[in-house]
Amino acid sequence: MTEPVKDRIRADVAVIGSGPGGSVTATLCAEAGYSTLLIEEGPDLPLDAMAHFSGEEILHKYRNAGVTMAFGHPSVTYVEGRCVGGGSEVNRGLYHRTPPHVLEQWVASHRVDALTPDELAPHFEACEATARIAAFPGTPPPLSQRLGEGAVRLGWDAVAAHRLYDYEAGRKQSMSATFVPRFRRAGGRLIADMRAQRIRRINGRWEVAVLHRSGPMVTIVADTLFVACGAVQTPALLRRSGFRHNIGNSLRFHPMLKAVALFDAPVNRPGDPDPVHQIKMFEPRFGIGCSISSPAMLALALAANPAMRARIGADADRMGLYYVQNGTGHGRVRALPGSRDPLVSVRHHDIELDQLYDGLKHLVRALFAAGAQAVQPCLPGFGLLYSAAELASLPARLSRKAAMLTSVHVFASCPMGEDRRLGATDSWGRIHDAHGLRIADASLMCGPTIANPQGSVMAIAHRNALHAIERRFA
Repeated sequence: MTEPVKDRIRADVAVIGSGPGGSVTATLCAEAGYSTLLIEEGPDLPLDAMAHFSGEEILHKYRNAGVTMAFGHPSVTYVEGRCVGGGSEVNRGLYHRTPPHVLEQWVASHRVDALTPDELAPHFEACEATARIAAFPGTPPPLSQRLGEGAVRLGWDAVAAHRLYDYEAGRKQSMSATFVPRFRRAGGRLIADMRAQRIRRINGRWEVAVLHRSGPMVTIVADTLFVACGAVQTPALLRRSGFRHNIGNSLRFHPMLKAVALFDAPVNRPGDPDPVHQIKMFEPRFGIGCSISSPAMLALALAANPAMRARIGADADRMGLYYVQNGTGHGRVRALPGSRDPLVSVRHHDIELDQLYDGLKHLVRALFAAGAQAVQPCLPGFGLLYSAAELASLPARLSRKAAMLTSVHVFASCPMGEDRRLGATDSWGRIHDAHGLRIADASLMCGPTIANPQGSVMAIAHRNALHAIERRFA
């Protein structure tokens, strides 16, 4: 049950945002014996309240019904979860630990303490014990297998990624199914439908002005405050509250380009588990994977390709949606006076877009090697390809006007580290010169994780929360 709303709520620790970082942090604080309040802007809905990746889920669990834009040349359309559990409720739960070379890069660039693979390992293990990751049992679905087969035929390595998923029960291991129940068992209090407007420090405590969905304003008073609203909403809240130093200046994405393959036999069967195959050998230049290929997702991806889109009704079972992604996209987040949503802008380096486009060509080769009869790059002006040889007919470089970039991974808007020229916080998520104020989400990353980021977010939140508790939040 969600706690009833009062005008003024007192807690030792308040955590704003119930995604992977916020839920892990709140759980550890509650289990340490602190009165802990977890608030969430979105609704408190059961994991299985509606079909995953359905239109109903998009309306109820995504921010802005799944349509949010980072403006640039090209722009990036990205998604954010907005419900108890945050992004963990709306993603596929593909799981990787942070690659060692990424951690080494962050330590070198931002001077982050205690961030080696060995130092993070116990935190990954602790989170995995609750969230439970699993390899796909048996043979993955055809949509996934095709990508793996194409890679093998080209001499490339493909992996079947682990997922935060209980295959026996057929249920995703999101925060609402794992850490949020654990938080409640520890006596933690959760209030949903609460949007944090501003924060301020008064008389040695943090006050959060919160607007409940039903209308009343609520004041939350806490000795320690963790902001875990996500890589866009966290800097927006902090900037609305007067915090500026390296806040919202370095947002990063994993932008994607997509392609739809048409195979000679059904690969996309109703009720199949989500695909798990990925081609990671080309990272960090780009990585390749399978996407959800429901008729609705196919139609969305093919919005600029009407001829292929018209075939969905008859051929959806033979169609698969695939993607290539990398770490391009350098964004900023700015709070606008009088506006509910922040302004997010993005710019791209030519070399990063070139690498992404090269990745799309590699993806097309893999799909034809897997037996595709035709492949449609999901880009305006691009026609249907019938063989890998036709890649030679594509433009040498991707036009910025033609690039249709999407992303489900955003991070690095308030990076951590001891280098104050770059970091918004210290190595443990403490905002510089703001006693008792911490960040606990993907904002803390120092750049793209390359791998799916949820494991990184949880492990770093676990590390930082224990550090704070051991030092009594000093």
